[in-house]
Amino acid sequence: MSVAVVKIGVGNTASVMFALERLGAAAVLTDDPARVAEAERVILPGVGAAAHAMKRLNESGVEDVLRNFSRPLLGICLGQQLLFETSDEGDAEGLGRIPGRVTRFPVSPEAPVPHMGWSKIETTRESALLEGLVETPYAYFVHSFICPASDATIATARYGAPFPAMVASGNVFGCQFHPERSGAAGATILRNFLSLPC
Repeated sequence: MSVAVVKIGVGNTASVMFALERLGAAAVLTDDPARVAEAERVILPGVGAAAHAMKRLNESGVEDVLRNFSRPLLGICLGQQLLFETSDEGDAEGLGRIPGRVTRFPVSPEAPVPHMGWSKIETTRESALLEGLVETPYAYFVHSFICPASDATIATARYGAPFPAMVASGNVFGCQFHPERSGAAGATILRNFLSLPC
């Protein structure tokens, strides 16, 4: 099985690569459109600004590959946000794989932004990505923007108010949190992704 982890120059991809190595996956970190296109599955990680990340994807030529990739694709943190059509962060255009606009996390005295730390994950509908998880597992979040609630939402978390923590639409999946830093629950999610049929 070949896994391409998209290199966009933002965020710590080393932890994603180590997590995949622990699961026995043959993963390559690359911004080569041909290598991404030929992979059996793709992971799009990211920490940082949406507009900058999309600029990097466009410059490398990987943007078009991700827009049309038909095998399993997983976005992590900023990577999940880039799966949507647009974002308030830099008024960026996303990959358009899932309808909707990413918005800034509402600020409140009880929930200062960024949301940083561990939060419970609540399943909202069944998905192969969630199989084998203990009930209401915890996951590690670091983010200031949230994806819209929609039919694509498969799990939520709460920080001040509920927000989409995981999404799925066809072969496109996303985690707003960092599964590679979320202990056993994160490892289960990554293992499930690696087990999805191509």
